[in-house]
Amino acid sequence: MKALDREEKRILSAFESGRLKSTVTSEASLRRYREYARATLSKNKRVNIRLSTPDLSEIQARAAEEGIPYQTLIASVLHKFVAGRFIEKSSRLSARLSGRGKKRRAA
Repeated sequence: MKALDREEKRILSAFESGRLKSTVTSEASLRRYREYARATLSKNKRVNIRLSTPDLSEIQARAAEEGIPYQTLIASVLHKFVAGRFIEKSSRLSARLSGRGKKRRAA
């Protein structure tokens, strides 16, 4: 593990002295952030995938809403999927998969 820089040392010192307060207000939020951290810290393989520009833009926007990098969001979604914990809440995905979604224009 690399040595801490000046800012990281300042943050660690503030944490250890109890000067930092948690911004997590619910157990559900805490679980979600733990999952993000787990997905971020446990990566050991690199994967390249091709995404449509609209899909990537939507992923980036949702990640920004959560305050996390979009790569972390993708890793978290994939981890939940393979672990059998991914719950589809939007009908847009099922419409797209069944061919009922918006038709794309030819370029």
